[in-house]
Amino acid sequence: MDLQVFGHQSPDTDSTGSPIVWSWYLNEKKGLPAVPKLLGEPNTEALFVLDRWGFEKPEIINRIIKGDSVVIVDTNNPAELPENINDADIQGIIDHHKLVGGLETSGPIDITIRPLACTATIMFDLMGEDVTDMPDPIKGLALSCILSDTLEFRSPTTTSRDRVVAEQLAKELKIDISNYASELFQAKSDVSDFSDVELLRMDSKKYPIADLSFRVSVLETTEPNMIFRRKKSLIKAMETVCLEDSVDHVLFFVVDILREESTLFVPDENIKKVAEKSFAVNVTDDSVVLPGVVSRKKQIIPNLKL
Repeated sequence: MDLQVFGHQSPDTDSTGSPIVWSWYLNEKKGLPAVPKLLGEPNTEALFVLDRWGFEKPEIINRIIKGDSVVIVDTNNPAELPENINDADIQGIIDHHKLVGGLETSGPIDITIRPLACTATIMFDLMGEDVTDMPDPIKGLALSCILSDTLEFRSPTTTSRDRVVAEQLAKELKIDISNYASELFQAKSDVSDFSDVELLRMDSKKYPIADLSFRVSVLETTEPNMIFRRKKSLIKAMETVCLEDSVDHVLFFVVDILREESTLFVPDENIKKVAEKSFAVNVTDDSVVLPGVVSRKKQIIPNLKL
């Protein structure tokens, strides 16, 4: 039975590309039959990347068959994985987020969690000399993951290692990083075909604050006005997301990639309280600008309080 490799729900470019990258490595260099999977529909940027580098979209799954062998990448949080993830035979975890806890394994496994901006950077290092055999499409996926997760090195999560690996891959592919990143962000910003509910779920994670549960959603874009024009309907759609996803509130951050700032939608007094306590701002409207805030992992989640 093939080893399944997948990332988190609401897959972004890293959680779409890294399972393919690691499956290539397991198949071609380790002789282990592996297949990439997705835990949801990838965002527009990830779909662009798959097409750009000639890959079919991996199969989307939502449950694990008991005993399935899996490798989890780009997360270690059970809330971002199938509900029955602990029925799986987890063989390994490769991640760059904080250790959450809650996963159970049937025996010792390989776990690599490093303070880098992107899972693909970690994989590049884990492969060692085998990276020299990476075909161009796999290099292209890895480069895309790094540029996406670092917002072309704008994100405070970016490390010197992420930059070095990205620059090496770009050089080997003869790609101009700035031009290619612009293509990625343009694809990421094209969300006109998505419903309000889909936008709120597109890049989101469940997170508790005090005794309440939140869906913390981020939408990275170079065209924020496209989203701001839908603010009223997006705020209304938060009620649907809360009801269907069993959360108390939705925190929706529109990240302006070029201006390097976020705008948080403020639909009610509870979110106003969270905004003012978490980010030391004075909220007077149904949204508030947060200068310099672009990273959910490093600047949003760690600061949230109620």
